[in-house]
Amino acid sequence: MALKNKKIIVTGGPTREWLDPVRYISNASSGKMGIALADASFRRAKETIFIHGPVDRGLIADKPYKLISVETTEGLLSAVLSSLGPDSVLIMAAAPADYKPLEKSAVKIKKTDGNLVIRLTENPDILKTVAIAKENNSSLSDLFIAGFAAETDNTEHNALKKLRAKNLDMICLNDVTREGAGFSSDSNIITIFFRDRSKVELPIMSKADASEQILNCIEKELQSRG
Repeated sequence: MALKNKKIIVTGGPTREWLDPVRYISNASSGKMGIALADASFRRAKETIFIHGPVDRGLIADKPYKLISVETTEGLLSAVLSSLGPDSVLIMAAAPADYKPLEKSAVKIKKTDGNLVIRLTENPDILKTVAIAKENNSSLSDLFIAGFAAETDNTEHNALKKLRAKNLDMICLNDVTREGAGFSSDSNIITIFFRDRSKVELPIMSKADASEQILNCIEKELQSRG
């Protein structure tokens, strides 16, 4: 029961980066994995916070835990940093946009002859920023960070690279090209990697069941810390 005295912060869903008042850059994340993780966390933890991008409101209606709605990647970062504290676990299941338009038009961009060129600039890296905050803030020294890697190629290599580069405690890899593991699916196929490069492979199962398995792995890791 290593999670019973923890605050679990789960993120889920996409973010949006606006090009003009009617168009934005985003992705196909439904937020279902994050919601399942928040549901499972609520049954185990002292406190659960779900920070979500634009998702179907019906999926989060009447949830018994705290909900924080955000839209942009910068908004997600701000909400995450504000929610962290002693005895926290961060499960970063959201799919934030890595880039945003360098400039946002105040009016709708009109169609013209020829191609439209949109210049993008990099968004802040949420997990790297959290890792830095953990290093520089003694109250976050015990923060446990679990990331997600939604990949389409070189999946294991990319997941392990992200685990190391962002100084995570564990990472959940899902190959979104596999049947039953896509963004809007109610099921998932996950491989969990740890700092020592060991792994746990989960077969296809509901996102609710996968969430329980992920939390079991987090509990085991926390217990191993003593």
